[in-house]
Amino acid sequence: MIVRPVPEIEGLVGATRLSPLMDCSVVTGDPGLISTFVERWHSETSTFHLLVGELTITLDDVSSLLYWPITGALHNFHALSTEEAIFLLTELLEVSAEEARAETTLTRETYVQLGWVRDIYEMRCQVRRWIVAARVYLLHLVGCILFANKSATYMHVVHLDAFRDLGQSGGYAWGVVALVHMYD
Repeated sequence: MIVRPVPEIEGLVGATRLSPLMDCSVVTGDPGLISTFVERWHSETSTFHLLVGELTITLDDVSSLLYWPITGALHNFHALSTEEAIFLLTELLEVSAEEARAETTLTRETYVQLGWVRDIYEMRCQVRRWIVAARVYLLHLVGCILFANKSATYMHVVHLDAFRDLGQSGGYAWGVVALVHMYD
């Protein structure tokens, strides 16, 4: 995982209102605690069944505990074709079409590997492509925290579209989208 952005892109990340994600991590000192919560989650009711009763996560919890924005526009994440994913990768991450095609073929269509994203981030930082590096960092951040999946090794390219215009990215209600994703 990319822990912290390079200083040159901290302001760009902060403008998206996603900087609180930098302090979140799925790494915990107590894996038993996470297992207990997983065992008590009931997807039919979207609640945890605890000794004190049922508990659900609300937008207020997302806002108060995680400091993720819950007001703003909702980004319309639509399913991508492989060609659309390749286009986003070439346009927004400045990789070649061949690199993008190889990665999407390897990961079965519209996903990329976390390691590949980290490598792209490091390469963009080395050549001082700060806006592109910020996009890569933000894709990695939301892919690992907001939209994490069971594989823990792949992330969906569709989220990259939200970082096309970094100035507009701060206007999205990221907490709402994360809560919807969790309930889905």
